[in-house]
Amino acid sequence: MSQHPLPSRHAMQGPERAPHRAFYYAMGLTSEEIARPLVGVVSSWNEAAPCNISLKRQAEVAKRGVIAGGGTPREFCTITVTDGIAMGHAGMKASLVSREIIADSIELTVRGHCYDALVGIAGCDKTLPGMMMAMVRLDIPSVFLYGGSILPGRYQERDVTVLDVFEAVGSYAAGNMSLEELTALEKVACPGAGSCGGQYTANSMAYVSEAMGLALPGSSSPPAAYETRDVHAERAGETVMRLLREGLRPRQIVTRRALENAASVVAATGGSTNATLHLPAIAHEMGIDFDLFDVAEVFKRTPLIADLKPGGKYLAKDVHDIGGATVILKVLLDGGFLHGDCITVTGKTIAENLADVVLPSDQKVVMPVSQAISPTGGLVGLSGNLAPDGAIVKVAGLSHLTHSGPARVFDSEEACFAAVMERRYEKNDVLVIRYEGPRGGPGMREMLSTTSAIYGQGMGEHVALITDGRFSGATRGLCIGHVSPEAAVGGPLALIREGDIIDIDAGAGTLHVQLSDEELAARRAEWTPRATDYQSGAIWRYAQTVGSARHGAVVHPGGKAETHVYADA
Repeated sequence: MSQHPLPSRHAMQGPERAPHRAFYYAMGLTSEEIARPLVGVVSSWNEAAPCNISLKRQAEVAKRGVIAGGGTPREFCTITVTDGIAMGHAGMKASLVSREIIADSIELTVRGHCYDALVGIAGCDKTLPGMMMAMVRLDIPSVFLYGGSILPGRYQERDVTVLDVFEAVGSYAAGNMSLEELTALEKVACPGAGSCGGQYTANSMAYVSEAMGLALPGSSSPPAAYETRDVHAERAGETVMRLLREGLRPRQIVTRRALENAASVVAATGGSTNATLHLPAIAHEMGIDFDLFDVAEVFKRTPLIADLKPGGKYLAKDVHDIGGATVILKVLLDGGFLHGDCITVTGKTIAENLADVVLPSDQKVVMPVSQAISPTGGLVGLSGNLAPDGAIVKVAGLSHLTHSGPARVFDSEEACFAAVMERRYEKNDVLVIRYEGPRGGPGMREMLSTTSAIYGQGMGEHVALITDGRFSGATRGLCIGHVSPEAAVGGPLALIREGDIIDIDAGAGTLHVQLSDEELAARRAEWTPRATDYQSGAIWRYAQTVGSARHGAVVHPGGKAETHVYADA
């Protein structure tokens, strides 16, 4: 076991802990089971969305693995806010906030009950980073397990996902689709359990978990509906017990180089812009400096090798069919784009894990580096006088990387969405949605409803959209998010006026408004902060402490301020 006493012994040993043990006897445990290491098995199981409904079964199997490894599993659940249902209305303000609640709830459950190790099973977008944040915060032996992606739906002889439904709303508004067709599509797009099937946030962070070393090789790829996932769940339980015996902990695994590996797999797959929030947030838990610009630097040097939706053609199931995320990691490793010496939960390095993996030749889902889709990754960091602290854009699948046009300014997503649905915009416009940042929203909403409606109207290649809010991993088009500093704290986005000319060059990584420093300073002197409608409750509390998107929109001082780590206390 670890050189430190197991946390559970503080709660279980000695005559003075007889009342504590009584609670475990009440739940049917024996003296022998109480004496074993106590392992938290946490999932985000619920009936909110298909992303989570298969997780309870996987948690039960993981518990079998813990028992086989000599531990006593204690199952609990955390919350989730499902973006597909929260999207496009005030419910989305709860989404990013939930990441912090997820991490906090896991921390508090583990601390309160003195668990010794952790298996985390996640489905929805924020549950993945939230669980990984908790693992490195607590630093007890941990294994992460993705719950699996959804199988593709079928509509008019083609594979579809929920993104097709979002874009169909715009097609319907433009008169290009009937209500009957829209209804037929919505009924078949999501055929069962699992997270959204493209390379959106959930699948992006699932691949991150393998690249970073917190998940077992091959565990992120099988779809949720496949009961072969049970093999990975049982192995996760067995593995966490081995980690406990060997004393291998998350902070030995999630190093700066491991974070760079994680950023590489996001870039190589044209993954979600939300990774530029979640990777800095995970790093922050350990006191590692790894902000948006650091992530973007990895993006810049990593080729795009996977042709995945939303910018490409294929889905997560297609990746699974050719061998899974390990195939992508192997291509990156062989091309010199991964640090192969990083240790993983297997106890081996990532290079050792991938030694026998081969890229199949009879497929077009993942290309070798020599045939990369693009020499640089599918995401680009931007900066300039409109985003001094950075911004992010997904360029995978874009036909053009530059745009210059007049600003159309909206102070909320609802205002912009209404203008789009009523076609109150023109080709070449730059739609600006502000006061949707972490503090200003509050909650940094995603804009998938708006961007999808634009695409559904056939205007996705003719306008740009800029916001201090976020985009879904499913967003496509010249859509720039995470603009920092945000408007709510007086960032340049707050100073833009209707008709100002905005210049975007994703190739050069720049975002400018054609205004002099003097004009911006004069406007700033006239600017006054705005109040929000959230003056109490969880969203208000989040707004009081949340920081810049550049650093991951985090809400506490992080590892740099620690005087102790839970696992050592």
